[in-house]
Amino acid sequence: MSALLEVSNVSKVFSMGGLLSRHQVRAVEDASFTLEADRPEIFTIIGESGSGKTTLARMILGLELPTAGEIRFRGKTVSHRVSRAERLEFMANVQPVFQNPFEAFNPLKRIDRYLSSTARRFLQTSDRAAIDRAMDEALVKVGLSLAEVRGRFPHELSGGQLQRCAIARALIPNPPLLIADEPVSMVDASLRMAIVNLLKSLRDDFGVSVIYITHDLATAYYISNRIIIMQKGRIVEMGDARTVLENPEHPYSRLLKASVLSTEDAGAGKLATDPEMVRTASALAGAERSRLAERPDGRLVRVYEGA
Repeated sequence: MSALLEVSNVSKVFSMGGLLSRHQVRAVEDASFTLEADRPEIFTIIGESGSGKTTLARMILGLELPTAGEIRFRGKTVSHRVSRAERLEFMANVQPVFQNPFEAFNPLKRIDRYLSSTARRFLQTSDRAAIDRAMDEALVKVGLSLAEVRGRFPHELSGGQLQRCAIARALIPNPPLLIADEPVSMVDASLRMAIVNLLKSLRDDFGVSVIYITHDLATAYYISNRIIIMQKGRIVEMGDARTVLENPEHPYSRLLKASVLSTEDAGAGKLATDPEMVRTASALAGAERSRLAERPDGRLVRVYEGA
């Protein structure tokens, strides 16, 4: 079984502060996982703000260079500077979908101009019919059509339509891997499941693997094959999505699940989380020596020396 993406012991450290108060901040520490080429899946990265999930995604996309470790796509390293041709080939195969569709498009530029420039760049053609065909095929995959969006500006579309256009733009070069960073967080609640189901359809119907970055455990449970849970730059739990989310083992994973609002206590005003659980998760986040240990059910859980 060949690997589509290999993330091997990847870390990222940022230098912060001024000349006299310079210090280092660990954003990601020793992250490792693999996506197989012949097994499309939705691989979810879960964590609160500041957990390192977006930094990890940016390193996979080549927008940040790892401080340590290596990232390989189809056996070729992407975690160092490459030629323009190699970069273009990589971008055609690994496409991003960003959080805010309203920031992904210039409000003064028509949507189809974005789509056509993407088709022209990655398909390396100036044939108008071929470009239109590629645009329409990508839009049909997300439930739209070229006729619906041609000539329209971003403000003329709903948030859900705009995010689907962003996904269609990413699909034009037929990439085997999408990196979707919080793709539903800026979309109305009524439209979130439409986007989530779209990602599921891309996996099931078109064989596209998706790295889905979120803090939403409900959507992660619904569509994910595997998940990793991150806290302060570290992977604290990793494995089959339902196994981990139904019975989380790491204290931080349990804290995340306990923090999800339930309709059972609606109106009762019970929003407090067990303070002991919070203290334990916080204390372990600062522990210096730890490792990921495999459990009988196949998941990996971070354990701490002396804990």
